Order: sequence, then structure tokens, then C-alpha cells
Amino acid sequence: MEKKEKDSLFAEEIIPHLDAAYNLARWLARNSHDAEDIVQDSFTRAYSYFHSFSGKDGKKWLLAIVRNTFYTWHRKKHVRQSIEVSEELPDDRIVYEQTPDIELETKDKQEVVRIALNSLLLEFREVIILREMESMSYKEIAAMTGIPIGTVMSRLARGRDMLRAHLSLQLNDEA
Repeated sequence: MEKKEKDSLFAEEIIPHLDAAYNLARWLARNSHDAEDIVQDSFTRAYSYFHSFSGKDGKKWLLAIVRNTFYTWHRKKHVRQSIEVSEELPDDRIVYEQTPDIELETKDKQEVVRIALNSLLLEFREVIILREMESMSYKEIAAMTGIPIGTVMSRLARGRDMLRAHLSLQLNDEA
């Protein structure tokens, strides 16, 4: 493949998934600075290995690279599980008009959910993000993560239960 053709195809098939790549990296790494580094490294890898792209689903292919890049980074940095996320994620933008009271309440709820997600161990948080935010099927998650589909389903169920428990604690504390 010639460079011009490669660049054009890469821009068409992979670049549109930049937001999804950042979203996954952001949730896995738990901070925007590291997520930006992971995404940049992922795109460099994706471009370098673009010849291996089958042309079927650029998003899944890219997210698999982001995931693998994160785990490589994670092993090298020995990141602790207790890092807190405090800044607003891009997907948290409110796209309809609200009164200030409703907007404040919505932001409070988003923060509670963010804290709950961040309280999960990485193995549970990862499958929830891939399923609920990236709309990947169980089969796609299993293929990407290299774990059996039953384990994906189990981690989703356990992760959701943990989220529910954390959220109900938070809501009961506020009441």
C-alpha cells in the first residue's frame, strides 16, 4: 500500500474513533494526562501496524490497541488502583437546556457515578466501559480481552452489582 493510500484509508477508518479511544484510555488510566499519552502511543502503533488491519471494524481494532497499550503502560508504571478522577469527562457535557438547579443535580449524579466506576477493580471497570459506553457485544469484549465469554458475563454481572451497591450507599448517605 502506498503512503498516500495508507494515510487516506487510516483517516477514513481509524481517526473517526479518536473519541472512543480516549474515552477507554481515560477510564482505564483514570486521568487525562496518562490517557492522552496512551492514545497517542496507540495511534502511533495503529498507524505502524495498519497493514494488518482487515478493514472490518476500525473501532474494535483501535480499541484493542488502546487496551493493549494501556496494559503495557500499566505494567511499566505499576499504577496504583487508588487514583481518583475528579475532572469532567468529555461525555459528561449536557446537550440540552436545563435550569441551574437541574444542571447542578445532574453534575452531582454524574460525579457519584464516576466515583462508583473508579472504585471498581480494573478487570470489572474495563468490561463495563467496553459494554456500556462503547456498546461492544460480549463476544467482541471476549475477543478483545482474550477472556472467555462466560468470564465477560460474570465480570459484567459482578461489576454491575458492585456499582449498584456503591450507588445505593451514596444515595442513602445523601438522603
